[in-house]
Amino acid sequence: MNVWGVVGWKNSGKTGLMERLVTEFVTRGLTVSTLKHAHHSFDVDHEGKDSHRHRMAGATEVLLASRTRWALMHELRNEVEPTLDDLLLRLSPIDLVLVEGYKRDRHPKIEAHRAETQNVLIAPEDDTIRAIASDSGATVEGRPTFDLNDTTSIADFIAAELGL
Repeated sequence: MNVWGVVGWKNSGKTGLMERLVTEFVTRGLTVSTLKHAHHSFDVDHEGKDSHRHRMAGATEVLLASRTRWALMHELRNEVEPTLDDLLLRLSPIDLVLVEGYKRDRHPKIEAHRAETQNVLIAPEDDTIRAIASDSGATVEGRPTFDLNDTTSIADFIAAELGL
């Protein structure tokens, strides 16, 4: 499975870049899945709905299905948070998985960086970050820098790196 990450500090443009890359790669005929790390508690379910009631009753997993989609919710219930590798094993086989977050994991990544955040780059301390996508012209020696909004060039780089 081909895996490529998009990392950066909060408000660096990660989600917008992810969205544009998914569209670009799908337009090129690839199947793409995404995996997003959340640093906070989140819920995709709604109180009062049957699936929520199942979870609150103690179900470890609840699979919700319709004719248009299905979703599997897994309650950790004091289990250790699964690793990126564990989660990748749960995905169906596809051409490319784009990962938002998981900046400390060892998969190849591009760092999104926006000047207005005034954050330092992560890349100088992380050799898994293979390129920078920035609106500030920020650079790291030996790694290409792309305009944050040049989705085609960024996708071309990722495709070449992964042999897609």
